[in-house]
Amino acid sequence: MMTRWTRPLTTLLLTLTLAACGSVPALRGSGDLGVVIERASGSVQVVDNSHRQALYRIRGLGDLSHASLVYSRDARYVYVFGRDGGLSKVDILQGQLVARVMQAGNSIGGAISSDGRIIAAQNYTPGGVKLFDAETLDLLADIPAVDAHGQVSKVVGLADLPGNRFAFSLFEAGEIWVVDASQPRQPTIRKYPAIGKNPYDGLASSDGRYYIAGLFGEDGLALLDTWQPDAGVRRILPGYRKDDPALPVYKMPHLRGWSLAGDYAFLPAIGQHSVLMADSRSWQEVAQIPVYGQPVFVMADPSGRRVWVNFAFPHNDTVQVIDVPSRKVIQTLKPGKAILHMEFTGRGDQVWLSSRDDNKLVVIDPHTFATLTELPADSPSGIFFSWRAHRSGM
Repeated sequence: MMTRWTRPLTTLLLTLTLAACGSVPALRGSGDLGVVIERASGSVQVVDNSHRQALYRIRGLGDLSHASLVYSRDARYVYVFGRDGGLSKVDILQGQLVARVMQAGNSIGGAISSDGRIIAAQNYTPGGVKLFDAETLDLLADIPAVDAHGQVSKVVGLADLPGNRFAFSLFEAGEIWVVDASQPRQPTIRKYPAIGKNPYDGLASSDGRYYIAGLFGEDGLALLDTWQPDAGVRRILPGYRKDDPALPVYKMPHLRGWSLAGDYAFLPAIGQHSVLMADSRSWQEVAQIPVYGQPVFVMADPSGRRVWVNFAFPHNDTVQVIDVPSRKVIQTLKPGKAILHMEFTGRGDQVWLSSRDDNKLVVIDPHTFATLTELPADSPSGIFFSWRAHRSGM
């Protein structure tokens, strides 16, 4: 008979026996792991940023040409949203694909609920948002993006909010919707119409208070204060393109990489060679900081002291660093061809960059700007470290 004294010993012996048989992988945490999208080969790499090395490559994830992912709350699994509508669940500790469903014809990303139970996918085709069980990937709800006039829209800018809510924008309809998924099979929706023309992307502040949609069809951005939902949506930063509104846009900037540094927000100016600096309390424009090209990602290091910027073609071999107090560019780097993404480690001792056309990852010391190492990768794009598991709006 097993007693409370013999049970721990039995468990230990069983563990040692399995380990001796090679059935139990070495124990490790996931706090220093990350996942790199390899867009051309439909694969992802799991990387270790403590030892700056690749651990696994997982294949068979479909079209990852504009892929993104979110982490489970235990940072063991990632949910990869493929451009072909595939939703894949990957175990990053085992290096295995554990589940995959085709949920749409053209998908553009997703989010995970604050309790970690619900995965939300946003779609271009057929539009709308679908909710899935994070454990099984079973469909929980299908939310068509159809406005009051019957207009079907592509969904962009999906972001999680506290309380198992999601916010997103409707490109054609020009609306922001907030979904309460507390009852995921019967979600409720609050709609904000006429927020502006052609919202192209959106973001949520890390505290979940603000949701901001960038407007492609108008000059400015739309802001929803979720602490005051009855106040509606208001326009911010109007007229920032008034001096050169006709500049061609080579690539849409990604708002989810926006930066909050101290009391200021830094945002890419669409089609402009500048970074917008706004007061994050009043949302009034403070400055436009000239940069090398059209910014794509504008990302603060974890201290908020510096902001790193990459650029659209033909300047996508360049990265610039802005010093926040002086509001000036203090460093220009040429780390590789087609720098598509940047990701800081949780405490900012490294920044990893994906160089798509050089098929490599570049790891840089953000304090000295020295290159620490380079790692091979197959057309890398997004880099996602596991600290994201515990942050909202990621």
